[in-house]
Parts: sequence; C-alpha cells; structure tokens
Amino acid sequence: AEENMTSHGKLRKEKGSLAEYETQIKEVRGQLSEQLKILDAQLEVKTQQLQDLSEYLRRRGEIEAEYARSLEKLSERFTVKTKRKEQLDLSVAQCWTVLLTQTRQESRDHSSLSELCCNTLTQRLSHCIEDTQRLAKRSKDVGLQMQDELLKVTTELQTALKTYHQYHVDCLAAEGKLKEATRLEEKQTGKSSDLGLSQSGGQRRSSVKKMERLMEKRQGKVQETQLKCTKARNDYLLNMAAANASMNKYYLQDICTLIDCTDLGYHLSVSRVIRGYLSNRNRTVQNMKNGLQQLDTAVTGLNQGQDRDALLQAHNTAFCLPFRFQYQPHEGDQVCEVSAEGQVRYELETRFQQLQSRLASVTLETEEISKTLKTTLSNLLESVCDDDCNPTPDASVTPSVESTGEGTGTKPSLAKRRANQQDTETFYFTKVKEHVSGSSLISKLQAKHDLMCIIVFPISLHSFYQSSGQQIPLVVESCIRFINLHGLHHEGIFRVPGSQTEVNHIRDAFETGEDPLTDSESDIDSVAGVLKLYFRGLDKPLFPEQSFSQLMECVQMENMTEKVEQVKTVVSSFPRPVIIVMRYLFAFLHHVSQYSDENMMQPYNLAVCFGPSLLRGVEMGGDEVTLAPQINDLVKTMIIHHESIFPGPSELPGPVYEKSELSFKQGDHLLLHSKASADWWRGEVGGVKDLNFTINLMRFLQTHNQVQSMGLIHKTQEEPQFLNPFLHKLSHSIHCNHLRKNGFMTDLHRNSACALFMRPIERTDSVPHISFLFASNYIWCLH
Repeated sequence: AEENMTSHGKLRKEKGSLAEYETQIKEVRGQLSEQLKILDAQLEVKTQQLQDLSEYLRRRGEIEAEYARSLEKLSERFTVKTKRKEQLDLSVAQCWTVLLTQTRQESRDHSSLSELCCNTLTQRLSHCIEDTQRLAKRSKDVGLQMQDELLKVTTELQTALKTYHQYHVDCLAAEGKLKEATRLEEKQTGKSSDLGLSQSGGQRRSSVKKMERLMEKRQGKVQETQLKCTKARNDYLLNMAAANASMNKYYLQDICTLIDCTDLGYHLSVSRVIRGYLSNRNRTVQNMKNGLQQLDTAVTGLNQGQDRDALLQAHNTAFCLPFRFQYQPHEGDQVCEVSAEGQVRYELETRFQQLQSRLASVTLETEEISKTLKTTLSNLLESVCDDDCNPTPDASVTPSVESTGEGTGTKPSLAKRRANQQDTETFYFTKVKEHVSGSSLISKLQAKHDLMCIIVFPISLHSFYQSSGQQIPLVVESCIRFINLHGLHHEGIFRVPGSQTEVNHIRDAFETGEDPLTDSESDIDSVAGVLKLYFRGLDKPLFPEQSFSQLMECVQMENMTEKVEQVKTVVSSFPRPVIIVMRYLFAFLHHVSQYSDENMMQPYNLAVCFGPSLLRGVEMGGDEVTLAPQINDLVKTMIIHHESIFPGPSELPGPVYEKSELSFKQGDHLLLHSKASADWWRGEVGGVKDLNFTINLMRFLQTHNQVQSMGLIHKTQEEPQFLNPFLHKLSHSIHCNHLRKNGFMTDLHRNSACALFMRPIERTDSVPHISFLFASNYIWCLH
C-alpha cells in the first residue's frame, strides 16, 4: 500500500511538471496567433492609409482650381477622418497629419500640380497598394513557416522531457528491485544460518547461487536504466538549450525581419509620392516655402525601423520574449548539467566534433546567403525608387508618354520595371527564407556547441599561467611549434578536421601536464584542431569582452592605416599576458598565410577558422551570423598587419614567435641527418649539434638554380672531376640514392664514398657552401 501511494505521488508530480510545460507552450501558441492577427490588422491600416492618400491626391487635382475655401474643406474632412481612427504614432501617420495641416494653408495651385496628382501619383499609390498586399501575403507565409519551426522545437523539447521522465521512472524502479533483492539476500542468509544444521550442503549452495544470479541480474538492470536515464537527460538538456535559443532568435530577430518584410518598400513608396508632390509645389508656389519645409521634415522622418519598434512597443504583450525554459529535474535527480562521464563522454566528444564541423559549414553558407540578401535588398529598393513620382521640370508637358514607356529615352517601360521588381521580390523572399532557416540552425547549433564545449575541453588561460608560470600556455606553444615544423605546407591546415581519437589523446596528455607533441608522429589536422579547440574552450575569450564593441567600430573604418592604428590602440589596453599570447598567435598565423599557395589558407580563410574562437559576439548580445563578417575582417586585418598592431620585445618583454627557417651565409656547412617528412630534412649548422633545424631541400635548391656543371668526387681526392657539364636548373626530384636531371641519372652507392659538386655561373658570393650528409659514406655539396 505504501509503495502504491508513493507511485501515485510520483505520477502526480510528473504530471504537474508536464502540465507546466503544456501551459507555457499554450501561451506561446496564443502569442503566435495574436501576432498574425496584429500584422493582418496593420495591413488593413496601411492599405487604408494608401487609399486615403490616393483619394486625397485625386480629389486635390479635381479641386485645384478652387482656392483656399475648397482646400480647407478637404483638409478638414481628412483630419476628422484620421482622428476617428485609433492609429499608432508611426512616422507615416505623422507625415500624413503634417500634410493635412499644410493643406489648410494653401489657397491655390497650378494645373501642373493637378495633372501630377490626378495621374502619376495616384497610379504610384495604386501600385503601392498592390505591392503592400502582395508582400504582406508572402510575409505571412514566411511567418507561418517560422512559427511552425518554433513549435517543432517545442514539440521536440516535450518529447525529450517525457522520454527523460520515463527512463528516470524505470531507473528508480530498478533501484527499488535491487534493494528488495538485497533485503531478501540478507534475510535468506540469516535463515540459512539458523537452518544450517538441518539443510544439506547442496541445498545451501543452490540457494546461494540462485540468489547471486538474482542480484547480478538486478544490478545489471540498474546500470542499464541509469545509462538510458543519463542519455535521455542529456538529450532533454540539449533540446532545452536549443528551444531557448530558438525562442530568443524568433522574438528578438525573426519578428523584426518579418515586420520589415511586410513593410518592404512601403515607407519608401509613400516617401516618393509625397516628395514628388513637394517637388512640383516648390517649383510653382514660392510663398508656400515655409509650410512645405515643415512637410519635407515630416517626410524625412519616415523611418521604417522606428515604426517597427513603435509597433512592437505598442503590442508588447504579443511580441515580448517569453520566459526562458527552466530545467525541471525529476524527483530525486540532482544532476542539472550535461554529464560527460564514462561511456557518455566518448559519445559527447564525437557528437561535439560533428557539431563543430557542421556549425562551421552552415556559418559559411549562411554568410554567403547574407551577402546575397543584402545585395538583393539594395536592388529591390532601387527598383522601388525607379518610378515617375519626381519627374523633371519639363516632364509635366508630356507625362503620358513617359508613363506608357513610349518615349525616346533608354529607361525601360513601366510594365517592364514592374515585372523586374516582382522577379527580384521572388528571389529576395527565397533568400530571406534560406537566411532565416540558416541563422536559426546556427543559433541552435551554437547553443549546443557552447554548452558542450565547456564539458569537452575545459581549459583556462589563467590556470596554465598560474600553475606553470609560462607566459605562452604549453598547449599553444607545443601545437604551434609542431605545425611550424611539420604543417606549414599542409593543404587545408585548420580547415580540415582531424581524427577525434587523436584529438582526445593529445588533449588528455595536455590535461595531465605532459607534452605529447615532442615527436613527429601526430596527425597535423588533429594538432591544428586541438589549438582551435583550446581557444574555443577558454572560460573567457582571448579578446576581452569589454573591448568587443570598440573592435567592431574599428572594422567599420574605410582607411586601412587608420583602422590598423585604432586596433593597435584598443589592443594596447588589453592585459599584458593576453597581449603576449595574441602577439605570439597572430605572428604564427601570418607565417602560415605566407604558404597559402601550398596550404590554401589565405589570411581570410584563417580568420574564418579562428574568428569564432577568439571573439564571441553572441555573449555580448549580438547575432552570430550578422557579426561573423565583421569578426572575420578584424582577425584578417590583425593577421596581415600583426607587426604594426602588437608591440615588439623591446616595448613588451616576453616570448616572441620565431620561424624555424634559417638564412645561410657563404661557406656555411649544413649537415642533414634524416627525413622529417616527404620534403623536409632534419640537420645541424656548422657542426653545432644543439642548433637543430628542418629544411625543404627542393625549395632551397630551386632558389639557387644557376648551376654550370656537376661532378662526382671521391672524398680523398683534392680536386673535383666534373663529369657532366650540362646541368642548368634543379627542377627534378632529388632522392637519397639517385639524382635524375635531364634524363641523366647517377647512382650514389653507399660504398662509393663520393660527393656531388655544382657551381653557379655568376655571383659566387650569393650562394652559400652547403654540405648535405645523407649517409655515413658520402656527402652532397653545393658551392
């Protein structure tokens, strides 16, 4: 009976938490429905405004011959009509009010104004009404799509919650059965000791084995249900983060985008109509200059963004962001974070790697869509402006010719311009849908990525500095050194993801204080991934958050010299340890970009890879997609101009990145011991064994390609014997035991103990003396 009462109590609590989610989602659905109603009502208001304005201009043209009395009646009529409606204090409504006020001051006008009002302007308003209704319908389709995606996310969250509750109930039940089996075992053990004399040994052993099998079965069941419960809880938490991110994205960004799409060209069309009216009036009525100036000010105040904000504020209940979804733990569950223990950690690491790759791909795609969207919007607004609302002074003589497209000019006909505008609108809304979908996906992926990043790779810059005393963290110094030696020529460095197993191995070694990159066995892409993951996993981004807005202002500067100087000023305010690490990192990235003809990583590509890890605009309340181009431009600028931005060692003492390439003088002897990779060799300079280096043999020889002759010489001979005087350029492969040039091959056998000599044609002082030791029995020499 007690167990039944406990089960009923748990069920009631479970239903209670689910009911809270149902209520919250029901409120969200109500908000979404109310939003569409408000937008429909706003369409009616705008349509009525355009119809009123069109009717006003038509009647104004008819009564233009009547003087002040007729105009006063007209003004009074529309003033009273406007007062009857409850309109928001929007810029268009304000402009309309100013127009009516100025109408009362007019007494007469000329026939040109009558012609303009009756034909051109009313036709433009008729087109604007059609455009407004068509755009509102398309915007509503986009809004329904966004709302469906939002409700889909909440449905996924509900499903994850129910699954988590179910698995947790199973887990509690399994633990209860295990406890029951434990009590039964203890009871049986005591009973067996009391009846030990009467029972046979075989009976006791059978009973003990049976109980051991039962306990083993119950323990296995508990472990299985606990694992399922942990996975279900993780999915629930991740879905909750994605749902909250989607809510933020929709209410703070998508709604504004939707309203902007609804009002697309509306304010501009009204502005063009009224400016056309003003242009004609200013040419014919000089004594109305003061009054028309007031109307011009009102038209200039037409602001689509301001009207959008006023609409949102007036209907704050419908458009305000709902409360964040809060984690609702099941009864007795104390875990409120994503777990990364045992088997779950490997699954999360694999999932994180996939998520990181997909996030980078989607971000690049959405960034390209955003650029296309901006260009299309500019073209669309240009087509809205391409009308006849503001004709030239002599155009009023033959307005019908221009409006029908029968003139001799090269301007397309009105019908053609209208058709082009609608085609541009179709393409624009296609890109709006793609951009909204892509940015929404980025928000969800970024929310999951940021939540998992802290769990997968929790490294802190300050912890390294405080624990080791190193100004450059071990993981940064070691990864950069390894890439410097082995990866500068690697195609796709930092762009191609490495092996997750290798990344885990390197990361675990660094976490224990070891340096796993002392040899050349590690995978280049995995080492590069660890370096990026380190900066992404810092508790605070490398660029201080309080300087983010200043850096974004620097990006907007057109003059590159001024931009670099301003970035330098901002960076100089950073803490000293941060500047040292940044100086080291950006010098390295600049070095990598110098090999872009081989590794395909120009400064911009490197900025795309490192930008999101170094600057986190989302944490400062920004939009990931919108800020990505600015962040990439900033990082690109700092890579290219790093020497001008960061102080030198004399100004700021500390570690400085150094290239592993050496410059040689005439007479220097370089001994090469072994291959470091396909094209690079290890060696020493001038017999100093401590000064080790690596060299690209082909690259070095190709830079000294003025060769007159070559020959093979025995070590014991005093003068070289030139055997082949026809080698001019070193453009073929050089192997350890062969030299192939222009069809000629000389075998260098290990028992021949010979050397190869090559002499330049001119400027002997420009080429160093190099000895290449490939084996213990022979030497290659370049003079």
